[in-house]
Amino acid sequence: MNAPRDKSHGALLLEALKDPAEAAAYIEVVMEGDTLGTLLWVLRQVAKAHGMAELARCADLGDKPLFKALSENGNPTIETVNKMLPAVGLRLSVVPAASEAAHA
Repeated sequence: MNAPRDKSHGALLLEALKDPAEAAAYIEVVMEGDTLGTLLWVLRQVAKAHGMAELARCADLGDKPLFKALSENGNPTIETVNKMLPAVGLRLSVVPAASEAAHA
């Protein structure tokens, strides 16, 4: 990616996360790890990319509950995530792990 030098990594990341395919890939990579804190950080970045207030409105969530759920010490419920993801063009799904599928 040839990015202009005047944009920070954070700004480029937020721009990329507006694309559902990019956001899905980023979230998927993070979910392969074992840290919920990193997943929460990525969900917060996706929300920021779409505008937190606009996302809260589109997801039928209040501003304050969304900000609190996605804060550094937040603990979003599955209900919050299930409202948030479709509002940014994503959905939650579960697939068999490749190693488990090979042993089944």
